[in-house]
This record gives sequence, structure tokens and C-alpha cells, in this order.
Amino acid sequence: MLLSVVILAAGQGKRMNSDLPKVLQPLAGRPLLAHVLNTARALEPTNIIVVYGHGGAQVQAALPDEGVDWVLQAEQLGTGHAVMQAMPIIPDDHRVLVLYGDVPLIRAETLRSLLGAAGDPPEAPPSPTLALLSALAQDPTGYGRIVRDSANKVRAIIEHRDANSDQLAIREINTGVLVAPAKALRGWLSALKNDNAQGEYLLTDATAIAVKAGAPVGAMLAADESEVTGVNDKIQLAAAEAAYRSARADGLMRAGATLADPARIDIRGEVSVERDVFIDVNAVLVGRVHLGARVKVGPNCYLRNATIGADTEIFANSVIDEVAVGENCRIGPFARLRPGSVLQNEVHIGNFVEVKNSRIGTGSKANHLTYLGDTRVGSDVNVGAGTITCNYDGLNKWPSVIEDGAFIGSGAMLVAPVRIGAKATIGAGSTITSTAPDGKLTLSRARQTTIEGWNRPNKFGEADKAAAIDLALQKPKDR
Repeated sequence: MLLSVVILAAGQGKRMNSDLPKVLQPLAGRPLLAHVLNTARALEPTNIIVVYGHGGAQVQAALPDEGVDWVLQAEQLGTGHAVMQAMPIIPDDHRVLVLYGDVPLIRAETLRSLLGAAGDPPEAPPSPTLALLSALAQDPTGYGRIVRDSANKVRAIIEHRDANSDQLAIREINTGVLVAPAKALRGWLSALKNDNAQGEYLLTDATAIAVKAGAPVGAMLAADESEVTGVNDKIQLAAAEAAYRSARADGLMRAGATLADPARIDIRGEVSVERDVFIDVNAVLVGRVHLGARVKVGPNCYLRNATIGADTEIFANSVIDEVAVGENCRIGPFARLRPGSVLQNEVHIGNFVEVKNSRIGTGSKANHLTYLGDTRVGSDVNVGAGTITCNYDGLNKWPSVIEDGAFIGSGAMLVAPVRIGAKATIGAGSTITSTAPDGKLTLSRARQTTIEGWNRPNKFGEADKAAAIDLALQKPKDR
């Protein structure tokens, strides 16, 4: 049977105390709604419908390329009313799965089990099945309770505000997630009334209507309460972040990584690891990150959209952003690799070295206090401390080329565009503005001069200092 997924995302989220709509609040660096959309897509539905309301333009602008149908709930009259807005574009022969834009941790595996529990309804009676996802809550306050009869069959869902004392003692809660045949759900929704404490058309009331109509209704318990918990304020958002982080850390360890402290790693994307990876404390991994076998990531490192080859070590406080690093490299500490850079095997990038949009060949080294921007570096090159490629003229970026085997002395300024030849040597302190030929020593220095009779300045008194400043600030004609 074909599947339509309806995601309810119209709530304002007043308890967030934020100008950002609730479903755009960030979890692991991405909007809550983006997590739900990813999970929905994993089910390969025929279509995904997002019912939006508060901050709708902002929500659509933040997620412009999601390939979903956007449906407006102009008035927020309850969850049942929200689903009603989506039903006109859902064919009768579909099943409908209802999800929530503020429940970001629900797993595709859980939803597949729920769809399996619902089954494909037969063409003839008995009536189609309504399958609910429930959970056992440590604290069920605020949640609708699953009410069962003496045979343990689901009879209704009672909202917290409408529950009596016996019903409030029930720990099995309704998560709001359900699956039902579109044709049957359409009929149940049409029978909803708003005669409740909230004055809203509640999706939960469809359960009682389905029971009354003789439809089989079942409830499947989620394995973990945290995956079905909604996010309504910043405290719950922080709790969801912790749960997300813990789950991702567990996944890395199962894949073979050793984490110095699983509670002190921040994963904000799709991270994959090979065997025997080690990640120290306070590492932040963002976007698509792959760590090859035996990679070591030191403390306080930031990796974003990066591929790190086997046996590479990244020392403390390094930043690697949109970069591919080869095998057996040494990076940092305090190194910064910027977007567009590629490091081949056995490259050393040391402390306070910045590499931007550059390709560094096999075995090359820049170990101290260096900037390589828009540069192609060959293999077995040594770049001395304090070297800078002067790639920006105020308007344009220019390339530098350093060929295989070149040796760049400390403190060199390479003014781009410029080429340093194969096995060329650049004398320390040189400013190079044109091609340095292969295999030769090139240097550019002013004549060293000693000034006879010069003395260091004496410390000024306050009056003398003020007079000197006044003199320095006078225009030439006033002096």
C-alpha cells in the first residue's frame, strides 16, 4: 500500500521564548524539522506533507529544497484540524503516517515496526487497522493516556487535562504518532468535535471514534521514551541534544572507535569511522566526516565535512573545514585547514599554520607559523617558519606554485602569482616576486646596515610625552 507522511509543524512554540519558530530550533546544528524529514524519507513514502502555520515563510525559507508538499493551517485549531488540512491531497488508497516536527529523535526502525503492526488493510471488512505509537513515561504529566479495556485492547486516548484521577495514574502515554488508511482516517476526522478542555479538534479523539466504528486499534510501545519525546522549551531541547549525542557516540563505539569520554563529544552530522579510531575530549564533528583506520583526533578539535586518511593524527585545538587529508599525516596543534584544501599522504602541517584552498603534495611539511593560500605545493617540499604566500591584492586572489623538492627558508614572502622551481632554495627573509628557477638559491634582501651613534630612546616623563604627541599630530605646515 502506498504511504503518505504528514508532519505537523504549525505550532508557535511560545515556551521557547525565541523569535525562531519551534521546528527551526537547532538540534545537532540542524532544524528539528530537518531531522524528522530525514527520518520520513528513509521510509521511502510516496509523498511527504508538512502542515505549517506560525512562521511559515521562515520555515519554508530555511528548508527550501526538501521536495515536500507545504500545506497551511491558517488557524491552529488542534492536531486533528491540522491533519484535516493535509487530507485533500492524499488518495484513498494510501496509508497515512502522522509525525511531528518537534519530535526529532524518532527512529526509522521504530516507524517501520509501526507500519508493520498496522499491516496492509484488506479490501473487505473487518475495518482497517489504526496503529498508535505509545511509550511508558517516567513522568506522564501533560501527555494523553492510553486507556485499555479489561482485555487490554485500546479503547480511547484521554488528554491530561480531561483525565480523571484513575486515568492520570496510567503511565502508558500517547506519542501522537499513528498510521491509518487514508479513507478510514478521513471519516474519523470528519466526526471530530471540539467539546474538550482545549476547545480543539484533537487527533487523539479519532481513536475513540475508530473504536466505536469497530475498527481494530492497536498500540505499539516505543523501545525508548527519549525517541518519542517532544521538544517544547530550551530545557527539553538541551535534553534532546544530549540524547542525540549519546546515541551517536554509541554508534561510533560500536563501529570501532574509542572515545576518551562519550559525554564530551559533539556530533552534528553523518560521521563514519573505521577500526581503532581514537577521539579525545571536546571534539566537534559537523556534517559529513569520515575517519580512516587508526586516526587519532586530539582534544578540542573541530572537523567539518572532512575526510581523514588512515593513521593520520590531528593534534589538539586544530580546525579542519571542508578538507580531504591523506594517510599518515600530522596536523597541528593549533592548525587551521580551510575549505578547498587537499593534503596528500605523509604531510605535516604544524602549529599555527593555516592552509586555504591549497593542494599539498606527498611528504611536504609546513611546521610553524605559516600561511599557504591558493597554493599548489609539490611533494617533499619544506616550508620554513613564518612563510606567507601573499595571495590577495585587495581585489583578487592569485596562485602560487611550489614545485617538488623546494626548500623555503624562514620568514619568506612569496608574492603571488609566483612559481618556485623544483629543488629551488629560497633564502630566509626573502621577498620573492617572480619565478625562482629550478635547483638554484634565490634570495632577496636589503643591504644590512649598522647606524653609528644611534641610542635607544629614554623613557619620557608625562609632560615630555604629551609634547611629543602634540608635535607628531601637527600638520607639516604647522610644525
